[in-house]
This record gives sequence, C-alpha cells and structure tokens, in this order.
Amino acid sequence: MASKGEVLEALENVIDPEIGLNIVDVGLVYRVEADESTVEIDFTLTSPGCPLAQTIMDDMHREVEKATGITDIKTNLVWTPPWSLDFMSEEARLQLGYPI
Repeated sequence: MASKGEVLEALENVIDPEIGLNIVDVGLVYRVEADESTVEIDFTLTSPGCPLAQTIMDDMHREVEKATGITDIKTNLVWTPPWSLDFMSEEARLQLGYPI
C-alpha cells in the first residue's frame, strides 16, 4: 500500500523543465489519494499552454510506479484553482528569487 507521503516524495523527483524545480515545491500537485492498488493525483500546470504537459505526466507515472510498485496511476490535469506563485514552497521561492 502506498501512502500519500510516499507518493509526494516520489513526485519530488519530477522536475518542471521550464522552471527547473520539482512539481511539489512549485505547488503543482493539488491532491494525492493512494491505496493498495491505485494512486490518483490532481495536478495543474503554471499555464494552460504549457508544451511540456505530457512530459510531466509521463515523469509522474514513472516516478510513482518506481517508488510504490503501483501501475494503476491516474493523473488528472485540473485548472481550478488556477496556479499562482502563492502555491510555491518557501524553498522554491528562495531559489527563484521571489519574496517570502
């Protein structure tokens, strides 16, 4: 059985190629549900026109499966609420030079 913490830790290995930081610290992961055989993740992108959406989804699947052994992984791209800089971790803000 996978825990939410294990899934989030795996997702920290997924880097947003345009920003260069992991998708958890950037604040793109909105919801994680995990049980014995499935993982479901709601996530967003920094902009609707992001050309790397499929790359990020593929990386999410690969990293979660590698960490948990679960192959039934559902990634749901959502736009509500719209992503903003406020969703970034303090560490990400510091790395990108934004005020805390």
